[in-house]
Amino acid sequence: MMSHQPVRSSRRAGLSPARSRVRRHHPDFNKMETQGWKALEAEAELSGKGWGRERRWALEMGLPGADSLTDKFIPTFARGELPHFAGINTFLKAPYVENVRDVAKYDAAVVGIPFDSGTTYRPGTRFGPQGVRRISALYTPYNYEMGVDLREQMTLCDAGDVFTIPANLEKSFDQISRGVSHVFSSGALPVMIGGDHSIGFPCVRGIAECTSKRIGIIHFDRHIDIQEKDLDERMHTTPWFWATNLPNVSPKNLVQLGIGGWQVPRDGVKEARKRDTNVLTIDDIEKIGLEKTAEIALELAWKDADAVYISFDVDSIDCGFVPGTGWPEPGGFLPREALKILGMVAAEGLCGLEVVEVSPPYDTSDITALFGVRVIVEALGSMVAHGKLGSHKHMIDKPVAY
Repeated sequence: MMSHQPVRSSRRAGLSPARSRVRRHHPDFNKMETQGWKALEAEAELSGKGWGRERRWALEMGLPGADSLTDKFIPTFARGELPHFAGINTFLKAPYVENVRDVAKYDAAVVGIPFDSGTTYRPGTRFGPQGVRRISALYTPYNYEMGVDLREQMTLCDAGDVFTIPANLEKSFDQISRGVSHVFSSGALPVMIGGDHSIGFPCVRGIAECTSKRIGIIHFDRHIDIQEKDLDERMHTTPWFWATNLPNVSPKNLVQLGIGGWQVPRDGVKEARKRDTNVLTIDDIEKIGLEKTAEIALELAWKDADAVYISFDVDSIDCGFVPGTGWPEPGGFLPREALKILGMVAAEGLCGLEVVEVSPPYDTSDITALFGVRVIVEALGSMVAHGKLGSHKHMIDKPVAY
């Protein structure tokens, strides 16, 4: 008995005609309304004067290039942004302020805090400022989606590192507060690169002592960091206990985003409950959405406050994206989620920003340090885009002078 095998279809054999390609019409797509097209249009509104000044400065400082070069803006010695693989790496190739009294001439000043004596498990964040500065050379000052060019729309400097004392927490905290208070008193926005999270307390203290105004804190983290002591010291698990003891920093204005997992000490949970702080887990944020999260964070942090400080711990991000950190934890934010919330809360203005727990020895690819860079430029870009950079200056009613 013969079986009837199905006829094989083959376009090559000509047994079945090739399916015609369907052209689909998308009536709702209007490129003039897309963010991509709007960003293209926004770039045309940006000045190029800052770039021109930098190129002329590079020629003056680095000598005109060889006669064989057709681009006469290339100097002999690398100066400024280009090439990205050369030069002395300040943050984003910003000017290095050798005399720290000159930070007053700038809108914002980057301050490195190479300190990891507050670490309880994996040290290495003392190399965070170096790592962040090094990979920041990969970036330009221009952001496509925001239509912002930091070179053209603000002034940024790198003030170098605070001289911390590796064997002494309290002396290092005093050094950190002194350095931050100097920058804040000058009128420049202090941007701190840590360092472990113990620096949160002296950084906030440095700002708080320069003002009678009230400060709220938005804290991105997987860990609650509000117990009184750890291993009998003020470690990286304790900054918000001490910061919210300051007279003008209320715990009710502390908003903590992303807390959760298996690394949250119960002592900190008890203290947060006692102080009536505000905690949103990743599950909370997934349920209410990113925009609502930002709205809640702003409402709580700004309630009866005069300014907001952001503390961004890179371990708030799922550890698959940030392996180079002292206390990695799965289940945190996706990078784009955290950056979206950060941009929305920074849009209202900040009195200070810290990025902590970047530990380059645990990350050979620099992606953790690169994310630290992105946090800083995202916050600065959002403030510039919304006209809020410099909004902290009204707070400086008790400036320090050294």
